[in-house]
Amino acid sequence: MDPSAAASASLVVRSPRQTVSLLRSRRPQFGRPERERQRNPKRGREPAAGPKPSEVYGFVGSITVVIATAVYLAWAYTPEPVLRSLGITYYPTKYWALAVPSLAMVALALSLLAYLGSNLVATPPPTSFSTIFDEYSRERPAAAVPVDAATAQEEEEEEEAERPIEPISDISIHHINNLMFGDH
Repeated sequence: MDPSAAASASLVVRSPRQTVSLLRSRRPQFGRPERERQRNPKRGREPAAGPKPSEVYGFVGSITVVIATAVYLAWAYTPEPVLRSLGITYYPTKYWALAVPSLAMVALALSLLAYLGSNLVATPPPTSFSTIFDEYSRERPAAAVPVDAATAQEEEEEEEAERPIEPISDISIHHINNLMFGDH
């Protein structure tokens, strides 16, 4: 083989995607004997070892938040003459050290109030036709009431262990009001 051809072949630039696919195809599969791989050729690929991308993003995000908080606190609590002596002259005024968190808390409180208010406005009154039950409504089955509290607790613990998730059902607005506000 020509030495110049070998040199040019070694200088081939591959994209990162090609490199990763080559690494995956060459990776040895530990923990799974060759006989089992031949016996189950249709079996799906085993999950790749290593962290998931969402875990990596979460880790990098948490580290970034910690570093940003440390820089913010250092800037907020370090006196201006010390910052100037370190050569740090281009930074916001100390007014923003209090203004930004205050504005963030007020914005959070107002957004919570707006969310609760929009839910209250969207809730139909008890006399609305949208709260009426008809033949297509699925009402939750009523449970039998036990005689005393000890028996009730024992029965509830037994049922919790064996009870599957209840099917979807409609709960009347009157039942919710009685649970939340009591019988008035």
